[in-house]
Amino acid sequence: MLPLLALACAVCVAAIYFPQAISPLIAADLRVSPSAAAQTATGAQLGYALGIFLLVPLGDRLRNRPLIVTLMALTGVCLLIAAAAPNLAVLLVAGSLAGVFTVVPQIIMPMVAGLVPDNRRGAAVGTVLGGLLGGILLARTFGGTIGEWLGWRAPYIVAAVIILLLAAVLAVTAPHTTPAAKHNYPSLLAESLRLFRREPELRRSALYQALLFGGFSAAWTCLALLISSPRYGLGAETVGLIGLAGAVSVFVTPVAGRWIDRKGPDPVNMISILGAVVSAVILAFGLLGGVAGLVFLVAGLILVDLAVQSGQVANQSRIFALKPEERGRLNTAYMTCSFLGGTLGSWLGVQLYDLFGWIAVATFVAFVALVALIRHLVHLSGRRGTPAPASEEPSAATLR
Repeated sequence: MLPLLALACAVCVAAIYFPQAISPLIAADLRVSPSAAAQTATGAQLGYALGIFLLVPLGDRLRNRPLIVTLMALTGVCLLIAAAAPNLAVLLVAGSLAGVFTVVPQIIMPMVAGLVPDNRRGAAVGTVLGGLLGGILLARTFGGTIGEWLGWRAPYIVAAVIILLLAAVLAVTAPHTTPAAKHNYPSLLAESLRLFRREPELRRSALYQALLFGGFSAAWTCLALLISSPRYGLGAETVGLIGLAGAVSVFVTPVAGRWIDRKGPDPVNMISILGAVVSAVILAFGLLGGVAGLVFLVAGLILVDLAVQSGQVANQSRIFALKPEERGRLNTAYMTCSFLGGTLGSWLGVQLYDLFGWIAVATFVAFVALVALIRHLVHLSGRRGTPAPASEEPSAATLR
């Protein structure tokens, strides 16, 4: 089932990211500024954060198969409404609602973590997350290419059809699960907040991802603005091709997962944070323009993708080991923070780009990565002064 569930993660998460590639086309057709059109990506991310907080806890309370199918069907309907939007306001509302419902990956990942042995959790989560990453990266290729050929509405229609077809497949093939919790809905929401307060490892993991994902979102949201500016004068299809080049990171997340199973999450966190710092330096050279500038942009975006997704595997392996019976609620708290960070990063990126240009966006990526690095060094320094329990294994499952 892992490849099919990874595919489901890919197509659902794509609904959040393909608007990043087509925002210049939306601006031209609806006669709004490029910065205003770029808020379609921000709205989708904000909707996703709300959906994680409001809907993902139901994964601990309800049977996963019907929940997944229902959410995918609602996502498809919202995408069709977005495709028919007569103005930017309707598009923002419909796209944001699609983001609310397309939280299926955050239900699938805790489900997978509960269906495999502890010593395979990192690899299994890495495989599913590889599908998620493929959806994130290829969404821009899909959106930019189809949008350039058929107009910005076409990606919404195609995405809706694919999601609805896959929902029909999962309605008869997704694993049967038994709900792990019997709490009522308000207590499920409160439980996510309680876990965030009580679990320092959850807070640390969420901080890392919120910071790195904020930089990631700023870079990708502003890429379309830079590519379509006079410095490059290129179209949405170019953004899609850059996303295709970044798909190499799909093959890295399962490797990161296996390394986490052997060594634990902290070494992978260190590498991913340092990778984000280096990516910011490389991205700054995108100001060169021309072929050289494109080479630096592609290299920097691939590296920041690798950093964010490898860090995601490490962080989720850590939090899923904390309380196996509460994985859905742990993931709710973690991913809500992650996408709030992504939403804020996307919004700040557009503001910085409007005020100071691309160099400010690259500086922002470096800043958030350095904040994460300082926090991680503080954690490692504290661990050196604390002897580990004699029974502790290097597996992610023992990091509590």
